[in-house]
Amino acid sequence: MPSDPTIRPGSGARLGAVWDGAGTNFALFSAHAEKVELCLFNDLGTREIARIPLAENTHQVWHGYLPDVRPGQLYGYRVHGPYAPEAGHRFNPHKLLLDPYARAHRGELKWHDALFGYKVGHKREDLSFDRRDSARMMPKCVVTPDAATWGEDVRPRTPWSRTVIYEAHVGGLTARAPHVDAPLRGTFEGLADPATIQYLKNLGVTAIELLPIHAFHDDRHLLEKGLVNWWGYNTIGFFAPATRYLVQPAALDEFRVMVRRLHDAGIEVILDVVYNHTAEGNHLGPTLSFRGIDNASYYLLGDDPRYCFDTTGTGNTLNLENSNVMQMVMDSLRYWVEDAHVDGFRFDLATSLARRRDDFDPQAPFLTAVHQDPVLSQVKLIAEPWDTGAGGYQVGNFPPGWAEWNDRYRDTVRSFWKGDPGKAPAVADCLLGSAQTFEHDGRRSWTSINFITAHDGFTLADLVSYNDKHNGANGEENNDGHSHNLSWNHGVEGPTDDPEISALRDRQRRNLMATLTLSQGTPMILMGDENGRSQDGNNNAYCQPGEMNWLDWDADDDMAEFLRGLLAVRRAKPILTAERFLHATDDNPEHRFVTWHRLAGGAMGTDEWQDGERRVMALAYHGRDDETLFLAMNASAEERDVHLPEGRWRRLICTRDGIASPEGFGDPVEGVALLGARALLLLEAMQ
Repeated sequence: MPSDPTIRPGSGARLGAVWDGAGTNFALFSAHAEKVELCLFNDLGTREIARIPLAENTHQVWHGYLPDVRPGQLYGYRVHGPYAPEAGHRFNPHKLLLDPYARAHRGELKWHDALFGYKVGHKREDLSFDRRDSARMMPKCVVTPDAATWGEDVRPRTPWSRTVIYEAHVGGLTARAPHVDAPLRGTFEGLADPATIQYLKNLGVTAIELLPIHAFHDDRHLLEKGLVNWWGYNTIGFFAPATRYLVQPAALDEFRVMVRRLHDAGIEVILDVVYNHTAEGNHLGPTLSFRGIDNASYYLLGDDPRYCFDTTGTGNTLNLENSNVMQMVMDSLRYWVEDAHVDGFRFDLATSLARRRDDFDPQAPFLTAVHQDPVLSQVKLIAEPWDTGAGGYQVGNFPPGWAEWNDRYRDTVRSFWKGDPGKAPAVADCLLGSAQTFEHDGRRSWTSINFITAHDGFTLADLVSYNDKHNGANGEENNDGHSHNLSWNHGVEGPTDDPEISALRDRQRRNLMATLTLSQGTPMILMGDENGRSQDGNNNAYCQPGEMNWLDWDADDDMAEFLRGLLAVRRAKPILTAERFLHATDDNPEHRFVTWHRLAGGAMGTDEWQDGERRVMALAYHGRDDETLFLAMNASAEERDVHLPEGRWRRLICTRDGIASPEGFGDPVEGVALLGARALLLLEAMQ
């Protein structure tokens, strides 16, 4: 309790709880509220010690200043107004609400029917009204100071053309890491351990993309089944880190230390962020924050305002058409860049952020706001270019400055190495940055975020080991997850002791990873694909908290060494990271181009691309200073002879033998090279 409980007017200029060294200013946006109460709690968060009305309302911001309220103070809000779901309003002052701008939460959500604004099970459903106090079940917000000085932190600022992304989960990366002390495993501190960072650096990745670290909770239906929301796409606080990744409650410096150490190693930090929806679900969801503060402002509502307008498949969609909600998203993004020094963002279901209600618009207010922002326009911006609404699939249609997840690349490359017919033209486009999709409006080849696997779907090991998904552990009778996986078990479903099948699976993993690292665009590698991580055929492991989602630091697998070699080749050969799209022409102003070859020698003719049974491809890269590479890919079951262009060639990559080296290996090759069945070969012309 502050020594002076008298509240002063304060200011509505800066939202959230802002400590100025003497006291704290509280400010909360709500356009339709009739009264806002600030609730202060004891140090344990178990008892409400003060309830103070915020009497000032300036431009729809309720605010007040409390002298002597210091960092560490726990608080929440109660907001009064009409409870009229049929009009879009769901105010209920009996429900304690989280501050959308809170930079830290204390405690965990305890599921109870009192968390809902209506009486669960009532015949009138959400039109009923629940008067139980939810404070006992709610986490509390924490007053925090602004970030201290960062000292000598230097952002790596890796050019897009040199970027290699490693998609990882904070908890899964170090949950079983032997070099991390047990209490620190699965936390920001565990990721910040020098040995963890050295592992990433040794692989050759330049950026780590973290699955959501914003505050989120575990869904009630998952907990009832003994599961959790492992991935974290269930945000309830856009400024606060998830408490499960902190060692000390509200210790924000743990995140900053992690960023600083990664930067020192030359590794950028990209956050996977979820600004398209929140954890409050549909009209039957709980009242935890936004819904109780101002449902009609924070969420897009349907023609019948009782219901949400949902383009995310989660029950609600955040209303970026409201300028105050837009401000919250922009303030959150700038906070993570300026105060936490992150280097970029991957936007979940980004199409929902770029809609004008029913339609996607590349000039939507959010995209325009980011483009003109002097801070955000300078960091890496990655769109997941789809959502579940009408016209939601927008790959290639985001504006200049944005990179995009390219699921067409994923499916095409998977299908080619699986041996499906008719894939030669499409995989040729993939190798050259998917120019047919992305080469417009001055966009560069790095725009395409190329991936074979991601958190959502099979791991690389499972992709070559299972024909079908095996998601029974999720408790949804195997009805969840994608069924169109373009996977191949190579003869046996799941684990096998057959040495021939195991060897072929390993070669296919190398083929897929080599194709990824040799393609123009930005490669993204899934955590654990470098050492054979399996999810036992589960392609939707969002709710699995155990070893299925953990990196096995003791795995005995040669893939990590092969990947290190692949990335070393990529770094050493400039033409593989050319920013401009490469084409089969010699009129490129940078004198960089490619030539497609027949295996029997000579350039391919246009009509030859129409051969639906073509499963072999050969490509020569022509760069500056006589840099010439020759790539051959054979997705057929028969080995083939490849007639090379004139000269002597050294092998750089051979997936049959499992070797990748920028210096080359083996004896020089002239005339004809043997290309193994289901194998890839990269050679370099010798000067």
